[in-house]
Amino acid sequence: MSETTTTDLYEVTMALSYLRERMTDSATFSCFVRELPPDRGFLVCAGVESALNYLSRYRVGLDDARAFAEALGRPVGDLMPLVGMRFTGTVRAVPEGRVVLAGEPLLEVTAPLPQAQLVETSVLNHLSHQTLVASKCVRCVLAARGHAVVDFSLRRTHGTAAGLQTARLAALTGFAGTSNVATARALNFPAVGTMAHSYVEAFQDEEAAFTAFARCHPGPVTLLVDTYDTESGVATAARVLRALDRADGCAVRLDSGDLKELSLRARAVLDAAGLPQVRIVASGGLDEFAVHDLVSARAPIDVYAVGTRVGVSADAPYLDTAYKLVEYAGRPVMKLSTAKATAPGRKQVFRRPGCVDVIGLADEEPPPGSVPLLRTAMRGGMRCTSPLPLEDARRRLAAEVAQLPAAAREIRSPVPVRPSVSKPLARLTNRVRQQIEREVFGPSSPSSPEQRVGTVRAGSGWSPSHGPNGPASGRLAP
Repeated sequence: MSETTTTDLYEVTMALSYLRERMTDSATFSCFVRELPPDRGFLVCAGVESALNYLSRYRVGLDDARAFAEALGRPVGDLMPLVGMRFTGTVRAVPEGRVVLAGEPLLEVTAPLPQAQLVETSVLNHLSHQTLVASKCVRCVLAARGHAVVDFSLRRTHGTAAGLQTARLAALTGFAGTSNVATARALNFPAVGTMAHSYVEAFQDEEAAFTAFARCHPGPVTLLVDTYDTESGVATAARVLRALDRADGCAVRLDSGDLKELSLRARAVLDAAGLPQVRIVASGGLDEFAVHDLVSARAPIDVYAVGTRVGVSADAPYLDTAYKLVEYAGRPVMKLSTAKATAPGRKQVFRRPGCVDVIGLADEEPPPGSVPLLRTAMRGGMRCTSPLPLEDARRRLAAEVAQLPAAAREIRSPVPVRPSVSKPLARLTNRVRQQIEREVFGPSSPSSPEQRVGTVRAGSGWSPSHGPNGPASGRLAP
């Protein structure tokens, strides 16, 4: 399967029409998240690196043209204008692993219009999934409050590619390890693992299973103790570890039941056996909500293994991302659709400490004390930046998350951080909107903002007075 043909058909139909109409001037598309999912106070930008790699490889070959022609039911000759096309544009993007807010561009693509259109689907796919999962992962780290979190998600993610991405994002956001061997090896990240219930069931009893496992693996081992009865399993694990004099660095894993109560009992059994150094690992359907509750209840759990619910972002399985045209041939454009309005022009996000953000125009001077968040990552279709080393990106993200308002970092019912809008962007938005309304409605177009809200503007998601996400976010930058 070709990366190039992994796209929505309408990208192809539009690109062909642009070429026929000779509409090949420079276009800028902005990729952003319209609204935060429930129980999210912020997001973590991710997927930028894989999107940039995709763009740097982008080529339309003859086989791709044949596939497009077959999908359209047209002769392959009709698709030949696309053959040889590669991405030659500029990309400005938020660096991987930065905190981002709703309405802020994560990435802007500027390229000849057919090129910028054709890459939309894959760019959105890279950013949407990875930003969603990275945001879930960092919330697990917050919920754990200093306890280790590890990734067990690979077996139930939506495909192995998603599993690889999840493990990488776990490393970026502060996890202590992953069960995913490929990612651990690629990133020099700790690989972690225990045993399955099937291993215990294959032996005559738990003691034989635990002894065989410990003899096979000379280093620290983690023994799964709830195949039959948890308290009995913990006692057996303690007996085996004492007999082999192998307690240091070892752990028992609880995978079912009332994890708070069972961890208390397990801790009591281990301590009574003289094994206070043996840790307790908890797994089994955990995510940030469950981890938060267990930590708040002071459960004596040392390591939280999160898997399915994090790898698929079970409570919020999609991100409302958009990739919208904001400028063509030097002309700022916008959309006025109900609840989906956009803002015109190439943009920048200006950030002050604490993620106090202003969305402005790309050529504005930064407000005092702020720095621009989007950086040029590609020119002429070529990468012009290298990704920050993982450990550095991880430290930067941790510091940025720590600066967020406490209410935004809450696990339940957080208060989202909202950006403001610069005055130059507000003025441009008003001007472009009024121009569109005159073109659509003619001289009788309502002139006051209140009248416009009652006609074209009813319910739309962007205006200078409302901001990108409705009234809650709509303050003008001072």
